[in-house]
Amino acid sequence: MFNWAVIFLIIAIIAGVLGLTGIAGTSANIAWILFVVGLIIAIIFYVIGRRPPPV
Repeated sequence: MFNWAVIFLIIAIIAGVLGLTGIAGTSANIAWILFVVGLIIAIIFYVIGRRPPPV
């Protein structure tokens, strides 16, 4: 998830430098959404992993 976020962030930066504002904005939004989703999933897995094993 974080890999895709970084890829879209790089695309947004390159598109912004080239003046393609529509593509840059869309790519930045996608990168932000993927980052937040990846962070939420990482937190969920962290919390699940801290439970004691079932008896």
